[in-house]
Amino acid sequence: MKKILAEWKGYLMSGISYMLPVVIGGSLVVAVPKLIGLCFGITSFDAYKTGFWFYMGQIEAVGWIGVGLVNLVLAGYIAYAIGDKPALAAGFMGGSLASSSNMGFLGALVAGFAAGYTARWCHNKLHVGEKFESIMPLVVVPLLSTMVVAILMGVILKQPLTWINVSLVAWIKQMSTSGVSAITLAVIMGAMIGSDLGGPVNKAAWMAGNVLLAEKIYTPAMIVNVAIAGIPLGYAFATTFFKHRFSDELLDAGRSDWFMGFIGITEGAIPFTLVNPLKLIPINMIAGAAGSATTILLGAQAKIPPVGGVYGFVTITNGWAYLIGLIVCAAIIGVLAPLAVDFNQTQSEEQVTDDNEDDININFEA
Repeated sequence: MKKILAEWKGYLMSGISYMLPVVIGGSLVVAVPKLIGLCFGITSFDAYKTGFWFYMGQIEAVGWIGVGLVNLVLAGYIAYAIGDKPALAAGFMGGSLASSSNMGFLGALVAGFAAGYTARWCHNKLHVGEKFESIMPLVVVPLLSTMVVAILMGVILKQPLTWINVSLVAWIKQMSTSGVSAITLAVIMGAMIGSDLGGPVNKAAWMAGNVLLAEKIYTPAMIVNVAIAGIPLGYAFATTFFKHRFSDELLDAGRSDWFMGFIGITEGAIPFTLVNPLKLIPINMIAGAAGSATTILLGAQAKIPPVGGVYGFVTITNGWAYLIGLIVCAAIIGVLAPLAVDFNQTQSEEQVTDDNEDDININFEA
């Protein structure tokens, strides 16, 4: 079972890695014209049929097309990770159907895994003579995998997946707009980002935040962006103000974390967390939760697709609240992490020290 779960995690991570540039590219192309318009007091380009603002609206529309490709890319490349190129067609079609039928990212996941495993089964179980081998990946496998996806997504699971997705989106939208519920959501998602720093829990929170951009729900993405940037910034702060607690190698990593935090790459905290995960993962989770919750508590709102990193505050209403959330997140790690752990020792050295302390030496001398 562990092997299967590890494989599924790998396939999901592969799909997310291909989805990531689509989300970032589409969001930025939406955000830039929006920001330019807001500087001139323009909140919508719909009323403009010619001129500069009309073209800004056209550029924004291209960005929304990119955001709308999220489910297609996710399903397609999960299928590709499992069943290679012959699975791509069925994966793309299933992801597109998930978007058009309101099955959302859950539908995309089902489509990707169904297409991939069907293509793999065809490759392993269907054998033909050498003369016909070339038609297998071009005709037979795409036909059978697409047919399975069509039956599964278009007939069997369409209504239940649509109901689940619509209910889930409505629930998250309600949580995002309700005071106490929004803070609860921020605490949960912020802690998830800090839990395994690029692992499946972290990526699940990131995906939940960003796939909802296609539903025009932006608050969850803003929440995760705070924790993603704030956690590596915390270790950058720690290495600046508590230098005596860090090895030369980690001091160099801390300098890199200024950049990692600025652009929003939470994996910058991994070298520090590995020194003592049992102590530092809870600190990361507390910091991520506190920073994200502070941002919501102070009234930050995302009315356009939010951009990650420190500079993401420009896409946030009450951007100062976003910056304070980052500072809270970074300050918690910057103070607690060096107090809890001596980063001059590696994990292995600490373990050896602990083991030596627990050893009972008995000497028999003649």
